[in-house]
Amino acid sequence: MIEIERKFLVVSDAFKSEAFKQTRIVQAFLNSDKNRTVRVRIKGEQGFLTIKGKSSEDGISRFEWEKEISKSEAEALLNLCEDGMIDKIRYEVKSGAHVFEVDEFLGSNDGLIVAEVELKHVSENFKKPKWLGEEVTGQLKYFNSHLVKNPFKNWSL
Repeated sequence: MIEIERKFLVVSDAFKSEAFKQTRIVQAFLNSDKNRTVRVRIKGEQGFLTIKGKSSEDGISRFEWEKEISKSEAEALLNLCEDGMIDKIRYEVKSGAHVFEVDEFLGSNDGLIVAEVELKHVSENFKKPKWLGEEVTGQLKYFNSHLVKNPFKNWSL
């Protein structure tokens, strides 16, 4: 139940032609405390309830528990969530032995594109696609729970 992942900015839209799957995701938070988040997500036609713990110091790993729920249950829970919602399209792209999840944000986070790769252990090597940019692992402003409160449109670039 430990999630190990690294997060990167994306420097081009070349990932779109490499994607083998894309899914619309809408999510919000029942709790967005920095020590634990409780997320409600609708991914395509499926609902999910996810609890995440505080990240490790390097930001690479943290506790994660997820349970699939019905879409109607997720829709009902979204009405109880804190203000703000994340709307994005997730592209899944194979690179070597790994799959990158590339999130193209919409709405108030339009213009932000972030890629994540899940690993089996912290020091695991992986093949970096050419469209992968700066690593932002552990930078709180890129966490979905922070993007709800301080969306990309409000950042001064």
